[in-house]
Amino acid sequence: MTPTAPPAAPAQRPRPARLSPLDVLRTGGSGLRSRPMRVFLSALGIAIGIAAMTGVVGISTSSTEELDRTLDALGTNLLTVTPGETIGGEQAHLPAEATAMIGDITPVQSVSAIGLTDARIYRNDHIPAEETGGIGVYAARTDLPATVGARITAGRWLTTADTRYPTVVLGPEAAAQLGVHTTGSEVQVWLNERWFTVVGLLAPTQLAPELDTAALVGWTAAKEETGFNGYATTIYTRTDETAVTDVQAVLGATANPQEPTSVKVSRPSDALAAKSATDDTLNGLLLGLGAIALLVGGIGIANTMIISVLERRAEIGLRRSLGATRGHIRTQFLCESLLLSALGGTGGVLLGIAVTTGYASYQHWPTVVPLWAIAAGTAATLTTGALAGFYPAHRAARLPPTQALTTA
Repeated sequence: MTPTAPPAAPAQRPRPARLSPLDVLRTGGSGLRSRPMRVFLSALGIAIGIAAMTGVVGISTSSTEELDRTLDALGTNLLTVTPGETIGGEQAHLPAEATAMIGDITPVQSVSAIGLTDARIYRNDHIPAEETGGIGVYAARTDLPATVGARITAGRWLTTADTRYPTVVLGPEAAAQLGVHTTGSEVQVWLNERWFTVVGLLAPTQLAPELDTAALVGWTAAKEETGFNGYATTIYTRTDETAVTDVQAVLGATANPQEPTSVKVSRPSDALAAKSATDDTLNGLLLGLGAIALLVGGIGIANTMIISVLERRAEIGLRRSLGATRGHIRTQFLCESLLLSALGGTGGVLLGIAVTTGYASYQHWPTVVPLWAIAAGTAATLTTGALAGFYPAHRAARLPPTQALTTA
């Protein structure tokens, strides 16, 4: 009895070849190296969009950081009190005792005041009376710099000893208009028909910008030399940081108990915060323009990849005939698109950081580029590359080998 042969094993289908990640990168990169100029122009579109987005976020964040540093240095606890209008619509004035009454509020740390006079100031006695240059002459108290955070750049501030004498301190813009750049007994200006000696020059005062265009004389001297009525037009109040809101609520009634509604109370630091909010609106517009640039870059990548598919049909047909699957072709072209967008995104992020650094250094700001902005830029780049490369990759994968070889 002849033994029966064992049944033949079922034929196994050959397993399709698999591309390692290194092979995918190699094949994807080879397609980019063959068209360097086209790749550069397509990547440039992405780079411009990412650089715009990164630069806008970086500059905005650097500006905000500078604002925070400025407010920390100047303090957000400065409140100003100014007269408004009476119920009858007339210009009100603060009582002469308003400064002292505000100083009696427990959380108030310091208080000072200035009062606008009718005097005019000129560089010399030959200037026509109508050419005042917009410089206001104010009576000022000796404790004003400590309260508002003003700094002297030359000379000194008004002291108790010379508040009765014709001496004056100039704000930076007032000094520039008068052509005064130094101080001393020989430096004089013509104020209210007599000579006043310039004893000090101020630096710009961010929380009290009205001082920049002011000529400041002693309170007593203002009464004797200019006919000042003694009423403060602005009272500056420094209060405890934890009690700013509470003090702000009672300042009007304290400054003028008889007509509290005719008193205006403001917080100068709010103006700086409002300016920052205005800048944020502009930054939103610039981010929109950056997004448009990114979209244009994505369209450029899609165009580049579609043309690449048309130009490389012979390569696609040859690879398919040698055993490459549709997945291999799809992965290759999708990898090319991602590499192209990543190239542009990397350049865009670096360019955005460079722009932020240069502008912040020019403005003397701290350079701050948030990590989330870099991460968002990278994510936007890869997303754009994937979307732009999906259709060309899908089209290349569906191209039949025989058609690709015969139409090449």
